[in-house]
Amino acid sequence: MTGTERETGLRIVAVDDVPSWDEVVWAQARGSIFSASGWGVYKARRGARIERLSVVDESGDLVGLAQVQVRRRGPARQIYIQGGPLLTDRGERHGEAVVRSLLAHLALGPLDLVVVDFNRAESRGELLGVLAAGFRPVTTASRHTLEIDLTQGLDAIKAEMDPRWRQRLRKAERNAGLTARFLDDPAERLAAFDAFAAMYTALKARKGFSNDFDCAAYRDLLAGDPHHLILEVREGEERCLVRIAHLSRLRFSDFFSASTERAKANGAAHIAVWSFIRRAGEEGCRVFDFGGIDPANNRGVYDFKRGLTRNVASSGPLWIYGRHRLLTAAAGAVLAR
Repeated sequence: MTGTERETGLRIVAVDDVPSWDEVVWAQARGSIFSASGWGVYKARRGARIERLSVVDESGDLVGLAQVQVRRRGPARQIYIQGGPLLTDRGERHGEAVVRSLLAHLALGPLDLVVVDFNRAESRGELLGVLAAGFRPVTTASRHTLEIDLTQGLDAIKAEMDPRWRQRLRKAERNAGLTARFLDDPAERLAAFDAFAAMYTALKARKGFSNDFDCAAYRDLLAGDPHHLILEVREGEERCLVRIAHLSRLRFSDFFSASTERAKANGAAHIAVWSFIRRAGEEGCRVFDFGGIDPANNRGVYDFKRGLTRNVASSGPLWIYGRHRLLTAAAGAVLAR
């Protein structure tokens, strides 16, 4: 038994059984795709070493879990935890002990840095855990999103829309040739994702932006995961938009969207988002998350989303931790940019 185990009464257990890991993740109210195994496989394909760690108490009961992404940069390690650490109901009172146990297991070197990104999965116990363990928050303007409270019902949501957004939705709904369909068949999902990838590549070239999302590395993982919803919008036989969301017990989150030029005129995006909101309500979710906003650099998408709701919410800071104060401060300054 290590000193940290004696101090906290907790121990770390590596989890190699992927189905068991996912079963535990999705049993948590705040479990999400970012803490599930598929995201870890995707990050491994992108060069990270993945550790799936459970934290158990003296009775062997699970109190927390974290999927850890490790990348080495010369003498330093960058350790990234997304969608967690997650605390179970039993572990909610022991957030600091869980976080300290994870830090002890990671055995940080002098140049190592840990970054925690809850991705809206944080609980009070988890926030208190990172605060008490000495993590520092770093936020930027881009870490904000728009949210809709789904508990108010569809009529109330529609009443709060900008009149022009509501008018465009009605026009799109009257277009008999425009159809929106959630895809369940594996072959259809793969075909739609391939179409999305092509449209998304063209969109990035057209708009002049870039990101590190690797469609090829995520293709089979997304298409085969029921927690990812794929919506296809067609006008007649022509596919004009593919929109992707991810689903957790409490939140329905807009993820990626790509479309053809035709979608600008026929209201495909309005139909797609409204279909998402209706589906979110059917799934029993409490919040629809628009997946982020960037008014300064992507005004068109922001204006589209703002037409549906103005309920802005913070996506939460990144939480960073290093052994030395100056390293943490320097990392925070870089991340804040």
